[in-house]
Amino acid sequence: MAFITHRSCLLGSSLLLLVLATGCTQATSTKTTASQPESKQTSRINTVSSTRKKTQPYANWHTVKSVKLPILMYHSIAHGNTLRVPAKQFKAELNYLKQHHYYCLTADEAVHVLKTRQVPQKKLVWITLDDGYQDNYTKAWPLLKQTHSHATINFITSFAHKRHHLTLATAKTMKASGVVDFQSHTVHHLDLNRLTYRQQFAEMSGSKTWLDQHLSQHTQVVCYPAGRANAQTSRAAKLAGYQIALSTTPGIATNHSPRYNLPRQRVTPGMSLESFQSLLH
Repeated sequence: MAFITHRSCLLGSSLLLLVLATGCTQATSTKTTASQPESKQTSRINTVSSTRKKTQPYANWHTVKSVKLPILMYHSIAHGNTLRVPAKQFKAELNYLKQHHYYCLTADEAVHVLKTRQVPQKKLVWITLDDGYQDNYTKAWPLLKQTHSHATINFITSFAHKRHHLTLATAKTMKASGVVDFQSHTVHHLDLNRLTYRQQFAEMSGSKTWLDQHLSQHTQVVCYPAGRANAQTSRAAKLAGYQIALSTTPGIATNHSPRYNLPRQRVTPGMSLESFQSLLH
């Protein structure tokens, strides 16, 4: 009897352990099942958030009564003539903008600002470099990355194989970094005011088509070579599909400025930081 009782106890204990184990397994299974919808929901939220940033890049910008946008004009980052700003000076100016909390606009952002008066913050600047010199890659690009700045290079499309100028491959590399975008400086860099309307249109539309196709973008900005234009130029630029055009006329661009003849502030070699600061106001 003692043996039977002992055996019965063992059997009862075994059954109890089996029930407990089964219960734990079910609880674990239930917990795992319950966590799956939460994981999917989190993933879905992150996907929506990422998509929203891409589809609504200006969602957190605010509207102001008037826009004042200094558009800085550079060319070569080197030593030499009046179009060449030394790399040391360029770096100091980028650092100044960073230390004083300026937001460096992309070309697309600049178009949006001027058309809608929506801004990300009060202090804005748009850095442009004309002609697409090779030193924009060897000198300017590393400094832009180092200071987390952004610049627009106005590219002469027929110069992509010209010595001392950026190649298409280099332009693609620079664009992929996110700190540089490319806009039009026409096909051959001719004085537009000396051309017929059809020739002007061909220079601007040809450049836009080339940039759109080779850089997979929608080019919105044209920069007039040497800033030279006439009454027909803005009409040709608009018909070619551009949203705004840049000149070399000095001044601060505003939302009231002629959209197809925007002023820019020329940065000259040897300029002091005090003089540079005056270009921003």
